[in-house]
Amino acid sequence: MQELSKQLENLQQDFEEAWNKLDILAKLERLKLLESQTNEPELWTNPEHAREVHAELAKIESETSPWVLLRTQITDLHELLALQDEELAEELGRQVVLLQNTFAELKKALKFTGPYDAGDAIIRITSGVGGTEAMDWAGMLERMYLRFFEKKDMKPTCLERSAGEEAGIKTAVYEVAGVNAYGLLKSEHGVHRLVRLSPFNADNLRQTSFALVEILPLVKNDNSIQIDEKDLRVDTYHAGGHGGQSVNTTNSAVRITHLPTNTVVAIQNERSQLQNREKAMEILRGKLLQLQQEQHAESINKLRAGESAKWGQQIRNYVLQPYQLVKDTRTKYEETDAAGVLDGKIDNFIDAYLELQIGQDVTEK
Repeated sequence: MQELSKQLENLQQDFEEAWNKLDILAKLERLKLLESQTNEPELWTNPEHAREVHAELAKIESETSPWVLLRTQITDLHELLALQDEELAEELGRQVVLLQNTFAELKKALKFTGPYDAGDAIIRITSGVGGTEAMDWAGMLERMYLRFFEKKDMKPTCLERSAGEEAGIKTAVYEVAGVNAYGLLKSEHGVHRLVRLSPFNADNLRQTSFALVEILPLVKNDNSIQIDEKDLRVDTYHAGGHGGQSVNTTNSAVRITHLPTNTVVAIQNERSQLQNREKAMEILRGKLLQLQQEQHAESINKLRAGESAKWGQQIRNYVLQPYQLVKDTRTKYEETDAAGVLDGKIDNFIDAYLELQIGQDVTEK
């Protein structure tokens, strides 16, 4: 019993340290404030604001409730151990192990301490040169991520999608909502390379294809990110695709160019020009933030022209022939179950990247 008590004390110490690092108390205070707002009848006089309040409340609840429950369980187990009942020793031992495993899972949240890690994300997939082969590869990546979102209970919303003429996609843009969405997905930012026997080649030759995946933080109207209006060129045009009422009949599609960096964002899926502009600005803020991190610039005003993600060097290789291997060039982590990876099992690649980032942060400090 003494050994169990010691294990539980160590667990509680580590738990409290993580609780403080994640500032769970402040989140619980915020939760109380939001709950009080939802009880106010006038909240729904502004439906958009009401939806934002409920969405934030649900998100904070999902983040904090496992921590609150574990804290209660640790306290209860302390009380049971204090009884010193040897007949309960075996069962209490199992409970300690169970709580240790639960904490190990929750502790993964410590990897998401960046300013935008806890928020939602934008994922943009673009096929490289190579025609149908490259577009098919981009489509395979799109499916991989959609399966991953499904397994993680993330909600993807398609903002833009251009299908290939024969197969796959030319480009696809999704807004991804979920706990730590950006923190989880940021490891996927870069060029992905596929090697396989081409199904689009009569000779069935070995083919190499590339696709660019951009992961951007979803940044609403954030006062800390100042974009000068004179640095923007806004073009409007008829939306393409099948559309619906008012779509394709008005200049609802919006293309915004950030002139200093030549960063272009185009959105046409929303119903109105105003909505498309708002969504395009959210994506533009994310692109500029990504570019700011890559260039180590002090502010957005000091950015120079360049792309948010370069086509130069791939971050991950997917080899389907003559053998099966998926290998990350940054972490060196690899898996031979290529089919499983392409079915959305990318958790281990993400974990390896996050561990690498933590190690680099410690070295820099």
